[in-house]
Amino acid sequence: MGMDSLIGGTIWDEYSQKVTDLMNNPKNMGEITEEQAEAMGAKLIVADFGAESCGDAVRLYWAVDPKTDRILESKFKSFGCGTAIASSDTMAELCKGKTVDEAVKITNIDVEKAMRDTPDTPAVPPQKMHCSVMAYDVIKKAAAQYKGVDMESFEEEVIVCECARVSLSTLREVIRLNDLTTVEEITDYTKAGAFCKSCIRPGGHEEKDIYLVDLLEEYEKEKMAAAATLGNEGSGAGSFKEMTIVQKIKAVDKAVDENIRQMLIMDGGDMEILDIKENGENIDIYIRYLGACNGCASSSTGTLFAIENILKEKLDPNIRVLPI
Repeated sequence: MGMDSLIGGTIWDEYSQKVTDLMNNPKNMGEITEEQAEAMGAKLIVADFGAESCGDAVRLYWAVDPKTDRILESKFKSFGCGTAIASSDTMAELCKGKTVDEAVKITNIDVEKAMRDTPDTPAVPPQKMHCSVMAYDVIKKAAAQYKGVDMESFEEEVIVCECARVSLSTLREVIRLNDLTTVEEITDYTKAGAFCKSCIRPGGHEEKDIYLVDLLEEYEKEKMAAAATLGNEGSGAGSFKEMTIVQKIKAVDKAVDENIRQMLIMDGGDMEILDIKENGENIDIYIRYLGACNGCASSSTGTLFAIENILKEKLDPNIRVLPI
């Protein structure tokens, strides 16, 4: 199927030259017969996978050496758009020479990157990235057939973004560690949501059990619960210590703004939080005085004592304030 019959308009500018070449002249399209596999001393594996989200389907052929588990030949047949043909051809090429266990590690991002003309320019438009999602799934199915196991046994984690292969646990960790609040920030950190966008919210190419917007809402609820706990329990032994570093800095800044900063400003000075580190049972908060407070005699005695006492009362009794 030639590219001229597939799609029109300026969207062609978003395809790499490699993709457009493979759409018209795939290198690995075809089949491997039982006789051909036997001639190589290999076991023939034929796996089918269809993507309901876009109506595409792919059949993957492997000739696998049973002595080494190495894929001696790899071919495909694709029933779908030009992008599916190009990505399936690339996927088949990447499988060649690998062991079955190595092939299972090939991701959709590996396929997309292999189709790029330059390392930093995506090979396909974001809305067509879902066409390469089949690559990972059909490889899993072929590997499962060869090993005689269920294909889901290769999936150790819940995958939220199929295009970038980003897991639920990774997304939760990145959101918490970096205090992310928008989908755009999640995409910047993880690439999740950068391609077909089905993982962002309901209504995309593929229905999900959990979306990026759900994870942001989940994190926001956790922050509200943590704030409520701090407000209700005062020092709340343990609650401050369990926060992420970003949450701790925000909590300290809030306590300083509400109870300390105005006093310092009235004397022509101020302070800033440089770092927070756990030191055994203690939580050391490193600060720097600004303005008139820098070099003031009481900055290491009365003022320091007042700041430390307020933070101990508001956040955690094990806080120590250390000026730098």
